[in-house]
Amino acid sequence: MTLASIRIEPMKPKYNQQISRLLIYGFRGKFHPLTNLTDTELALFFEKLLDYFPNEPASQRMVALQSEEVVGSLSIKWNATPNTKQEAQKIPWHLFKLFGKWNSVKLFLALYFLNHQPQDREYYIADVSVHPAHRGKGIGKQLLQWAKQSVQADPYLDTLSLHVSDKNLRAKKLYEQLSFQTQEQKSSFTRYLLFNEFKWHYMVQKLN
Repeated sequence: MTLASIRIEPMKPKYNQQISRLLIYGFRGKFHPLTNLTDTELALFFEKLLDYFPNEPASQRMVALQSEEVVGSLSIKWNATPNTKQEAQKIPWHLFKLFGKWNSVKLFLALYFLNHQPQDREYYIADVSVHPAHRGKGIGKQLLQWAKQSVQADPYLDTLSLHVSDKNLRAKKLYEQLSFQTQEQKSSFTRYLLFNEFKWHYMVQKLN
């Protein structure tokens, strides 16, 4: 596989199952301690979530594809403009029945505390993940480069940002190689209780 064979395009519903499995490959360590769900059940939870919330205002998920296989994914958010219509999101109660009340409560609580509200002119990377079989091939860098080019092409944006756990030294080193710098170190007791990760780095890259 070469990077030339990889194409990046917006997510489509047909990729929901592959993306949900990819998210578990990348972030199972954050969610497994919270529930008694298996990898398959967790992936199904996120697949149902993607089905229920296909499009959110001021956000987009991109996928890196080799043929029709999802080998990487990048989720980005930005601050909605006054003209962007914000609709109240309904709680997907059917997931509570399907996966159990406490499992669902803890997973939604974890997602809430992982959420970040971007500021004006900020393009925020909510998550980036690469399939284990395709890591070390530059796909993650290609996705981050796509995000950088998107900021540079938009006069309304000037900052690319993300959060990374202090424990994730490999990811932090990669971001530093790509010119991200720690703007703030944040300590969160709640995140420590949920994920056993107390210190987080808020990293930014100023562009325009």
